[in-house]
Amino acid sequence: MKRIAKILGADVELGNVLEHHGAGAIPNDQAARLLLAEIDGVPGHRALAPDPAPFQYASGGYAGAAWSANAASGFDAQDWGRKFLDATGGCFYIDLGHLEACIPEVRSARDFVAAHHANLRLARAACLRANERLEPGRRIVVMANNSDRLGQSWGGHLNVLVSRDLWSQFFDRMYPSLFVLAAFQVSSIVYTGQGKVGAENGKDWVDFQLTQRGDFFECLAGEQTTYRRPIFNMRDEAHVGVGSSACDLARLHVIFHDTTLTHGSNYLKAGVTQLVLAMLESGWCDRQVVLADPLEALTVWGHDPDLRSVAPLADGRNVTAAEHQQMFAAAARRFVEAGEAEHVPEAKHILSMWQDTLSKLACRNFKSLARRLDWVMKRTLLERLIDRNPELDWRSDAVRAADLLFANLDPAEGLYWAIEAAGGVERLVTEGDIRHAMREPPADTRAWARTHLLRQVARDDVESVNWDEIRLRAGMPGSAATVIRF
Repeated sequence: MKRIAKILGADVELGNVLEHHGAGAIPNDQAARLLLAEIDGVPGHRALAPDPAPFQYASGGYAGAAWSANAASGFDAQDWGRKFLDATGGCFYIDLGHLEACIPEVRSARDFVAAHHANLRLARAACLRANERLEPGRRIVVMANNSDRLGQSWGGHLNVLVSRDLWSQFFDRMYPSLFVLAAFQVSSIVYTGQGKVGAENGKDWVDFQLTQRGDFFECLAGEQTTYRRPIFNMRDEAHVGVGSSACDLARLHVIFHDTTLTHGSNYLKAGVTQLVLAMLESGWCDRQVVLADPLEALTVWGHDPDLRSVAPLADGRNVTAAEHQQMFAAAARRFVEAGEAEHVPEAKHILSMWQDTLSKLACRNFKSLARRLDWVMKRTLLERLIDRNPELDWRSDAVRAADLLFANLDPAEGLYWAIEAAGGVERLVTEGDIRHAMREPPADTRAWARTHLLRQVARDDVESVNWDEIRLRAGMPGSAATVIRF
């Protein structure tokens, strides 16, 4: 099978709400429209605001100029207003009333961390600008989370470039490798979950669970993402070229994971996924790791933050989630030591951090991971809140509010940012790395070409932008548009 560099992307829906005259936070698309308008401040996009009169946006903006791929096509409630940025090569748009942030393509898990945090800063800056323009009594709040705790969930998706052969194995032929990957994703919640208080989607109450998305998965595979959610999304949306080149490449659209904030959770989420996909692409497929029922295991493991619960493998053995991940890590160690991981940047470092994390999880040394993993950090914070306030328990409004405040992007309110400012986060990228990712594209992917082309052409000359092409308006009446493909 052809081995492909595991280029990474992400499209992250943000939880945006508009507080209005003390009536509480009501999720709606008005907040998303106001946020999107502030991503670049281009006057031609003022029409995105439902009530444009009070909001006169100035030209220029934080992220530089951007162009909408579909602004002229009218309102589309599912996906509309996409704006590619000439600062980074990434884009923002609205998906079902949520501002959605897409990082530019990156090669490494470390660059993934920087690009993700850069997008969060850009969304934060847009929120601050939008709130400055709102009349008293109205305020937008933006959260990097996946659930409102009232039964609604949204996604934080990871995208990985894979060979067409591997994609076909998964979804055209349903090879055993699909069930291996399903098993891997399910137990990966021990380091990819953000954690949350309570349960949703008809599940029994639990004080605290590992993942915000887990309660919402109801089947193994499907093309849908907003109902009866599948562990695997089967949409064949390559984003990797046109014509014959699209036959060799595919995009694995991973809708399973939580949106996370810690550097460690993001690094492991991206890097370990790269590593496991590289192993599967090389022909590795160990059926001993397959779960008897991935959906049942997700609930059993996800609802036990003490990591003591076991779930059955297909061969009848019972394992904890950490033990299950150690089975994958052992195979990955052999893969890396054999020199087979050349398409995964920092493979040895990813493996080392993965093994260290699993070892500490297996012996329940959570204190040592509170700076690395979202769910451990959040649980530690909430347990301290309850311990210091005897009148509180896990069902208290104050505890559930603190759960949501963890992911608030406002540095004055977001609990994660307070912990980070106090030195309580294990850093894998610097502030300088993040600031650079806010202003410049990665130098080693096609995002560089897209960005610099957008910087060189006049805004009015751009007809549309997409991941794999820029279309320039025709210079003369009757002449064809110029299409630049990557």
